[in-house]
Amino acid sequence: MKKYILALDQGTTSSRAILFNKFGEIVAQKKKEFPQIFKENGYVEHNPNDIWSSLLTAAREVLLSKNLDAGDISSIGITNQRETTIIWDKETGEPVYNAIVWQCRRTSDYCKELVKNGYSEMIKEKTGLIIDPYFSATKIKWILDNVSGVRERAKSGRLLFGTVDSYIIWKLTEGRVHATDYSNASRTMLFNINTLEWDDDILKLLGIPKSMLPKVCESSDDYGYTKLIGKGKIKICGVAGDQQASLFGQTCFNKGDFKCTYGTGAFLLMNTGSEPVISQNGLLTTIAWSVDGKIAYASEGSVFAAGAAVQWLRDGIKIIDSAAESEPLALSVPDTNGVYFVPAFVGLGAPYWNSDARGVLCGLSRGTTKEHIARSALEAIAYQVNAVIEVMEADSGIKINTLKVDGGACENNFLMQFQSDITDCEVLRPMCIETTALGCAYLAGLKSGYWKSMNDIKNNQKIDYKFTPDIPETKRTALLSGWEKAVERTTL
Repeated sequence: MKKYILALDQGTTSSRAILFNKFGEIVAQKKKEFPQIFKENGYVEHNPNDIWSSLLTAAREVLLSKNLDAGDISSIGITNQRETTIIWDKETGEPVYNAIVWQCRRTSDYCKELVKNGYSEMIKEKTGLIIDPYFSATKIKWILDNVSGVRERAKSGRLLFGTVDSYIIWKLTEGRVHATDYSNASRTMLFNINTLEWDDDILKLLGIPKSMLPKVCESSDDYGYTKLIGKGKIKICGVAGDQQASLFGQTCFNKGDFKCTYGTGAFLLMNTGSEPVISQNGLLTTIAWSVDGKIAYASEGSVFAAGAAVQWLRDGIKIIDSAAESEPLALSVPDTNGVYFVPAFVGLGAPYWNSDARGVLCGLSRGTTKEHIARSALEAIAYQVNAVIEVMEADSGIKINTLKVDGGACENNFLMQFQSDITDCEVLRPMCIETTALGCAYLAGLKSGYWKSMNDIKNNQKIDYKFTPDIPETKRTALLSGWEKAVERTTL
């Protein structure tokens, strides 16, 4: 048996390579950051060559760090920043333009035009998504419309489109494989999640040639091999977008299983089973993964400002020197003394969906201290997550009893306990919080035989700590009522 699985985690600001052993434990990892490109207000780009070189360097270095070679690796799993769009020439391999990043808002006006012309319901029914610049579709159209000669080259069949996973696969296989998985395809706003095919109606509407699009495969599948990492061949056997990979890494294999990743924002996903659940509350419907011919769907909601609220305390009003200081400050007072902080820096997402909302700090008195404000910032993260959970429960008809957590902020014990209290559910923090990389490793290892079944994977999961609710219902109700009143004040 080969010793390890190599997970390639290509993120928004860095590329990482992580080696996992049979028990799902990290053996070694390497990280390489790369530049962000901001040409205009609202524009966010990456140089695809920076993405590729940073990832390849990290992969080679992590093998060298343990004196390993290709023969020691069972397979490679890939997880990636989702929606980010790359178009390249299939003959030369050269990108025709920078990668347009998921955060980029340059197509906002065109998206508003699509909504105005009545395409929202059609897009939602076919793709499970709302019309938004976030997704790949309008980014592709922008490149075709705005980069000289690109549309003609695309029509002639010379150009290829891919989300970051697809581009990495193409580079690793030296142009032999142009493919993506169901989870990433479902984030393009071009993929019909009911028929499991690229949608001809949407392609026609946006003027995107079908010849550009990658083959869509299972998340645990044969994606060819690479000879670029170590001496010899390594099979590529697993692919999933970052949030879906995290859901898999948390072993949320059953309908109703739920996880939240706490980062700059917070991403909440619920496994909704073998049928898509179209939200009535503004949540996204997406494909979680496909394994052994079976599709799992998920409901997804995003909190725009989670860790960003604490970053603002540090960088904006400078009442803390590091994010870690927020926890002891919060614990030094029994409550917020009536203070609520709603960090609507860029509006509010689900379930409020108010792009005009702006942040508020309310309930201040002469007795308010920085300790109260720090505590209110952490509580705000939990309140926002709880609001998304409530609409997920309403959409699915499933009561959430256990919340699995990951991401950097889940190490904050005060935040996790308050999340448990305000949501009235268990909060489980795993020993390995790098669940995004672990998820794609599991998908790869299932295909290559490193793990025999999803039950084997489930047995790997180790819990670091279980937080349980510890406040009375009357207090919970009063706190939530105060939060909703604070949210009402975000719109002037």
